[in-house]
Amino acid sequence: MRQLIPFLLLFICGASQAALFADNDARDEIVRLRKYVKEEQDQRITDLQARLENIEKIRQALESRLSEQKAQTVDQLAQMDRLNTEISKLRGQLEVNSHEIELAQQRQRDLYADLDGRLRKLEGGAVTPAKPAETPAAVAPSVTAPATPIAAATVDTADELKSYEAALDLSKAGRHTASIDAFEKFIESYSASKFAGPAQYWIGYSNFSLKNYKAAIAAQQKLIKLYPDSNKVPDAMYNIANSQIQLSDINGAKQTLREVVAKYPLSDVAPFAKKRLAVLESIKTKN
Repeated sequence: MRQLIPFLLLFICGASQAALFADNDARDEIVRLRKYVKEEQDQRITDLQARLENIEKIRQALESRLSEQKAQTVDQLAQMDRLNTEISKLRGQLEVNSHEIELAQQRQRDLYADLDGRLRKLEGGAVTPAKPAETPAAVAPSVTAPATPIAAATVDTADELKSYEAALDLSKAGRHTASIDAFEKFIESYSASKFAGPAQYWIGYSNFSLKNYKAAIAAQQKLIKLYPDSNKVPDAMYNIANSQIQLSDINGAKQTLREVVAKYPLSDVAPFAKKRLAVLESIKTKN
């Protein structure tokens, strides 16, 4: 027994040391496990933060793009409104110009037909006075004497029409500056002529064609003042309204067109004045 005791002590000590070594290993393993878990959690947290930051950047980029698109959309809508407004104005102006061309063509056809008729009458009248020349020389002076003033009047009328037609031909050919000079000379030479009023109108019309809108208005106002009974007064007022439109005096143009419709409802330009007035009112409503 005494010999076994040392062995037992050695065995117990060895077992205790083994147990001690086992506990240390377990503690080390636990420390390593905790460290691994912490590192794993830290890495996951770092990854999640990185992903979150990336998602935040994407969100901000999307918001920025959305804001830009909204701004572009607003700007495009504003541009569309401006374009629609401009289109409305251009359509109105196109209709105005179409009416102007239609009226000018109709008035020219009427004028040329009237001139042709007057020239035919003049040519027929110029033949009639020639017949007394065939009268025998024995005819009494009381019969032949009136032939001289009649022939003179015929010549004056022929020169008057020739001068007027020449000025009008210049306007037809687009030589408006020369036409203005020719009509002014016509009025100076034939101030009492029944064509003086129309000549004054064509002065205003030629100025309008030259885009001298203020001069056109002044010329037409002169016609209205000096030749109030001329059949060209409604046309002159209509030309004034068109000049006012070109000068952006829309309110003045509408007032002038109303006067044309009210004062000269049966004139050739009255229907065009009504249509043009409706166009101007329509443009104002759209704006």
